[in-house]
Amino acid sequence: MYRKILVALENGEADKHLLPHITQLAKQVGAELILLHVADGWAARNFEQLKLAESAEMKADSEYLEKTALAIRGSGLQVDTLLALGNPPNEIVKIAATSGCDLIALASHGHKLIGDLIHGSTIDKVRHNTTIPLLVVSAKAK
Repeated sequence: MYRKILVALENGEADKHLLPHITQLAKQVGAELILLHVADGWAARNFEQLKLAESAEMKADSEYLEKTALAIRGSGLQVDTLLALGNPPNEIVKIAATSGCDLIALASHGHKLIGDLIHGSTIDKVRHNTTIPLLVVSAKAK
């Protein structure tokens, strides 16, 4: 059913809740993974327009993706990485579609109304702009 899964990573604690679910699913169905992180700091959002150098944050994000992929590859899964720049929901939707993904996996922080207004809701924006199924895993510690 799922051949290619886009895994939207934050380079934070939420990933520790998301990755075990996704790696287990990928093993069960024989899917390949694309680990995606969207850098959205000032340098990332203006990287192309201003011809900026790669920021320390972007370098750290790339290293995180490669380290994470290496660990998952050790379990026998095919894993690619991609560091995108810009608006996370837009990039997630675009890359999932252009990469031929048939599932998008994200972590949910469980913000409620006011939290979503302040922090935004990546999941909400992604789900309204794609027809690709989503798997949402709670990032709250149990």
